[in-house]
Amino acid sequence: MSIEDRTEKGKDLYLRQRRMGQAYGFFFYVPLFFLLSFAGWLWEAGIYLVKDGEFVNRGVLWGPWLPIYGCGGILLVFLLKRWEKRQVRVFFVSMAACSALEYAVSFLLERTWGIRWWDYSGEFMNVGGRICLLGSLLFGVGGWLLICYAIPYLRMLYRKMWRLEKGRKGLQLTCLVLLLLFAADAAWAADFPHMGKGISF
Repeated sequence: MSIEDRTEKGKDLYLRQRRMGQAYGFFFYVPLFFLLSFAGWLWEAGIYLVKDGEFVNRGVLWGPWLPIYGCGGILLVFLLKRWEKRQVRVFFVSMAACSALEYAVSFLLERTWGIRWWDYSGEFMNVGGRICLLGSLLFGVGGWLLICYAIPYLRMLYRKMWRLEKGRKGLQLTCLVLLLLFAADAAWAADFPHMGKGISF
């Protein structure tokens, strides 16, 4: 088979996969990013609500999202999608990758705005207060749940939606709205970052 024939065969396969919703691209990963960012925001707001009895809108941005969770989740999907059945490996790679990301983001935020949005100095086995053992273990569990359980379900849901015209248009509109809101939030926060003040109950 010539190179041209293989190229055409590859294009045909991609087009068939795209029609069936099996080519996971922009309209899969954008909603996934926002879903994970929102889940991370809920998680951290819930921790403060239980621990301190106050609602805290965490992060630099003003909206209900923490992009570090979205970026970390997307990173894990690309790193670990071949290993959905290798749960121990997924756990340890998730620990390492997310801890490295958290350390890097903590450093960059502090260099940019001169503020630490989190500090684990009092936690067991912390590294410069930027990451700690408990946080790394939780990242491992979160990555394991995401890659081994949530992503297969979300792919199935995406395929079902993409096969329907209303589903495709709904996903496209959702992506557009979320990206516009996120861009506006990020532009505002570049000059007026959110400082994570809480509301007591």
